[in-house]
Amino acid sequence: MLLSLAQWLQGLYPDLGFLRLFNYITFRAVMAAMTALLIGLAFGPWVIRSLTAMKIGQPIRAYGVQQHLAKSGTPTMGGVLILIGIGVSTLLWFDWSNRFVWVVMLVTMGFGAVGWVDDWRKVVDKNPEGMRSREKFFWQSLIGLVAALYLAFSVSETSFLGVVQLFIRWVSSGFSTELPPKADLLIPFFKTISMPLGVWGFVALAYFVMVGTSNAVNFTDGLDGLAIMPVVMVGSALGLFAYLTGSSVFARYLLLPYIPGAGELLIFCAAMAGAGLAFLWFNAHPAQVFMGD
Repeated sequence: MLLSLAQWLQGLYPDLGFLRLFNYITFRAVMAAMTALLIGLAFGPWVIRSLTAMKIGQPIRAYGVQQHLAKSGTPTMGGVLILIGIGVSTLLWFDWSNRFVWVVMLVTMGFGAVGWVDDWRKVVDKNPEGMRSREKFFWQSLIGLVAALYLAFSVSETSFLGVVQLFIRWVSSGFSTELPPKADLLIPFFKTISMPLGVWGFVALAYFVMVGTSNAVNFTDGLDGLAIMPVVMVGSALGLFAYLTGSSVFARYLLLPYIPGAGELLIFCAAMAGAGLAFLWFNAHPAQVFMGD
């Protein structure tokens, strides 16, 4: 949003040269991280007080580690603080015409909604199991498969119309259309070796990454600072890779596939890192709030 505003103002007032800073992804990434961090630190105490007043405490399984029983009652559903920071900051600083960021945002908010329902049932029903595993897995799979299918064709095309045309061609060919080399699986440390995945392979891999990592983070939540730090570190690393593959210069130098528009994902990853660090301030020992599902 701010990028479009800056470009509009620059068109009206060409002398405002400092507005060109908004054209740099790195500048907007730093600002996105700072914005998410400030939002989290500013609204964190209010969110914790609200969750405490609503008696939304962390339920502990009776068959779990006995030392964890002391954490029972600590406010949960703190992940809403992370989602607010990511959502607001990303919407402010990313290029709204970038489809990759929209997909990642929708997946994040969709998984967040599933987790919110799960936590709400735990609190209302006083049942540590929350949403039934089958139901939760169904919604995660639906979101993950739709996103993976769209990304399979988005990596290959630079426009939405091209994505639609490639999808129609894939359906018309009896689901046998191959993807270009940039959609192949790269083998670490062997930059010239890649494994063709095809549409089904790409969708399967992307699906397992999204659903698998979502549940992996969920499993680690419940210990002070344990879940959020891997999110911050891995998210930052993925943002760097996205920036490199989205730059024709760096991609060519590092022998990476060049994917136009992928660099904008650095904005989202930076916002996630900033929101995660803000959450860590309240989640570090002794934890005042837990992320929740």
